[in-house]
Amino acid sequence: MRFRLFLFLFFIFSAVAYAQSNKVTELDSLYREDQIFIGVTYNALLNLPKSTSQNGFSTGFQLGVIRDFPINKPRNIAIGLGLGYSFNSYNQNIKISSSTPLPTYTILEDINFSKNNFSQHLLEFPFEIRWRTSNAETYKFWRIYTGVKLGYVFASKSIYKGQPNNETHRNLQGLNSWQYGLTMSVGYNTWNGYIYYGLNPIFDSAITTNAQTIEMNALKIGLIFYLL
Repeated sequence: MRFRLFLFLFFIFSAVAYAQSNKVTELDSLYREDQIFIGVTYNALLNLPKSTSQNGFSTGFQLGVIRDFPINKPRNIAIGLGLGYSFNSYNQNIKISSSTPLPTYTILEDINFSKNNFSQHLLEFPFEIRWRTSNAETYKFWRIYTGVKLGYVFASKSIYKGQPNNETHRNLQGLNSWQYGLTMSVGYNTWNGYIYYGLNPIFDSAITTNAQTIEMNALKIGLIFYLL
């Protein structure tokens, strides 16, 4: 009787162990990581014209989905292709005024103003090479993701509040419709640092009223959070 009970328990434990082993194998062959992202950034402007500066705090927000394609057997190296949205604002002292066919750009040196910024809404297409220390049963791991991001500006706006009159303009002319740059995110578990360096200017052949070329590009630094 005891021998039969022993055989029965041995069979049950063996079946459970086999099932768990198959489950881990199945997970190892299917799992993917970090397919939803949300991020916030501080936006800096590089290559500013002379006498131009940023003022206030320029912010950015992004969210989207990335399809994760592991390319090695441990599945800790992958390619990520995605689709996202971002909003970016830039506080600085270049006033954008509407004119035909292009706006004028005036550096505000001796004029009192309380607010001057422009903002963009972009549809973005990230491409990443991904390395991480994850496996099928680990949800806290180190990651280094680097790549490029292409963005299409589908809406824009400038706001000026000061002397002599307040001005608001939408769908700005003179912006580069396509923005692209290098990206990197590094971190562990929930907290990940993020950086974006724009490779092309924000404006397309723009010139200030004092004949300076505007070749500003963006540098975004912040945090990014990933979800499955």
